[in-house]
Amino acid sequence: MSAFATYRRPATFVVAIAASLGLAACGGGRERPQADLAAAQITTIGVNSYLWRAALEAVSFAPLLQADSNGGVIVTDWYANPSNPGERVKMTVTILDSNLRADALRVAASRQVNQGGTWVDAPVQAATVQKLEDIILTKARELRREAMG
Repeated sequence: MSAFATYRRPATFVVAIAASLGLAACGGGRERPQADLAAAQITTIGVNSYLWRAALEAVSFAPLLQADSNGGVIVTDWYANPSNPGERVKMTVTILDSNLRADALRVAASRQVNQGGTWVDAPVQAATVQKLEDIILTKARELRREAMG
């Protein structure tokens, strides 16, 4: 027997053992893994999904600058209504909780008006922000009702 054959047998043996352990780890038996129902319910979104979807839909008319579902922040770019091009708005929607509650939602808006070719900050009526919050909450509740059946 050559020196090569002497070293080859232990190497072959080690490879065979590693392969059989690998097959055993793959569940080579007849048992099938049970479905993990809890894992099926985990989502990657960090906030209430109904509020998130409703908020995205509510501000969908404006271009998005940022949408972070993990942090629950949606920021739009400036939007000017074609029927009123001398005024534009920018919105930030923040979802603060994983529960569908009114206090889990915060909406902020900025408004500018065009004065002589320059955009100047202008006040936003509190009723405007409140209206957008109400639209989002109503839509979120509707989405939850639809999901519940």
